[in-house]
Amino acid sequence: MSDKNIEDIELISQFLAGNEAAFNLLARKYRKRIYWQARRMVGNHADADEIAQEVLLVMFKKLDTFKGKSSLSTWIYKITSSRSLNLIKKRKIKEFLPMEFFLHKRNNEDIVKNYEDREKLNDVEKLLTTLPLKQREVFVLRHFEELSYKEISEITGQSIGALKANYFHALKKVLGKMDNE
Repeated sequence: MSDKNIEDIELISQFLAGNEAAFNLLARKYRKRIYWQARRMVGNHADADEIAQEVLLVMFKKLDTFKGKSSLSTWIYKITSSRSLNLIKKRKIKEFLPMEFFLHKRNNEDIVKNYEDREKLNDVEKLLTTLPLKQREVFVLRHFEELSYKEISEITGQSIGALKANYFHALKKVLGKMDNE
């Protein structure tokens, strides 16, 4: 178990014992990660901010249900991903992944990670809006959050094989579109 997990478990224990300051430390630690995961999935500040608030509220109310079978961050990513997907489905959002900070790189593991080429960036953004939700989710968690398939499986409840297939199809579509331009 890493020091980070031990620190989280200690803060959870303190919070469950009545120390709300411990929860505030957890909230400060994870707020930006929650916000940016939601932002990349839903595509705008207002919705991402709303989701971040919801996730923090869920954490506050349900931290006693966290069993420690995975890391706290995995549990939080799962909640954030679920809330984001629910909002996308509910509002049938067409835009996805505002990636003004990312750029195409010809590397299968890091397609969208540089800060310069805005034209390619816009092309990638348009293409990703056409991906099915499950492919989008795997793509975001894999590329932006840099999670392993095992971690993504814990978050989504999908098998590693299904995740790899969704990722492969998303990657194939992205690379195919890039090659046609």
